Amino acid sequence: MLGHALEQQRDTTEPVEYGCEFKVIVTNKRISPRKVVLFHEGRGSQKGIFIELKTHCQMGYVPVKTRVGNQLYMFAGILAHNLTRELQMRINPRERRKTAKRAALWCFREMETLRRTLIQRAGRIIRPAGKWVLSMNSNARLQGDLRHALAILNASA
Repeated sequence: MLGHALEQQRDTTEPVEYGCEFKVIVTNKRISPRKVVLFHEGRGSQKGIFIELKTHCQMGYVPVKTRVGNQLYMFAGILAHNLTRELQMRINPRERRKTAKRAALWCFREMETLRRTLIQRAGRIIRPAGKWVLSMNSNARLQGDLRHALAILNASA
């Protein structure tokens, strides 16, 4: 009987749609579902920053035996993370309002996503007719995203 109940419970946690992220929140608090989500989103976005730092900026790694070396490594990772967030905040408008639990006002793309879509792409910098150009394979969406980002950053410079 217990095995059957566990099998049914496991079936409810398998994603039906791929490409989407689902959350399951279990609580013993007697509050409305709206307040539970508000609490979780505020706490979740803060925890998400630490998780992203640990997984995508290698903050769970201790590179050297000296304190100063590890501090420099940590500083470089945090600086890279903050730079990607700052650039996304400058390029994209706010997507959310302020919430009761201070969820992030922007829906940030993770560093791993940015690394795969922007950085780890085949391309080269060439100089035809004396003008520097980044040459990459044809991808209309990426081209549009890069042009949009550069236009906003150039306007704010």
